[in-house]
Amino acid sequence: MTAYWLVKSEPDAFSWEQQVANRVEPWTGVRNYGARNNLKAMKKGDLVFFYHSNIGREIVGVVRVAREHYPDPTAESGDWAAVDMEAVGPMPTPVTLAQMKADPALEGFGLIRLSRLSVVPVSADHWAHICHLGGWKK
Repeated sequence: MTAYWLVKSEPDAFSWEQQVANRVEPWTGVRNYGARNNLKAMKKGDLVFFYHSNIGREIVGVVRVAREHYPDPTAESGDWAAVDMEAVGPMPTPVTLAQMKADPALEGFGLIRLSRLSVVPVSADHWAHICHLGGWKK
């Protein structure tokens, strides 16, 4: 069964365009235990919203987990995890944070409720609603 997630990236550090150009990219550098645990829970084939944080503040694309968690090669020490993400496609109409915050159907959505966490689970209902808002049909 496919699970759904959202990952955040600052576009000036790593953008959707870079993800697409690289096709498959390791998701590294997560240094929060809650976000790390979410990375460890991801399974190959899970679908993930790619969210531009800081600049843009919008869901701009969808990626798929291509490789389950492994030790983060960028970590100097500690039990940090990475996963490989594969670009699936752009969100036809990016879904903004302001739009999501104003939508009663997204009450309790992890991006809003756990705003500082860089990797959050997404319920099937929230996934479907955001896909509808953004015109995602795949």
